[in-house]
Amino acid sequence: MINSYICNMETKELTQDSLNEQQLLMLRLLKKPMPEASFIQIRQLAVELLAKQLEENIDEWEVKNGITEEYYEELSKQHFRN
Repeated sequence: MINSYICNMETKELTQDSLNEQQLLMLRLLKKPMPEASFIQIRQLAVELLAKQLEENIDEWEVKNGITEEYYEELSKQHFRN
């Protein structure tokens, strides 16, 4: 089943002016309906890619800010109630 958010998007949200070239290309690639299993696989791959990019950004931020495993361990032992 297609994501209900996409189905409920207003037409104006899908105009060429609101989408970048990569988004337009992806829509063209996915224009033809596909089996549900293929759609689920593509969606899962996209989620995995975004998760990997997020993890890389967090890793870079931790290095830049000197955040270590020990820091997280110390935070986990602290009491945060007011």
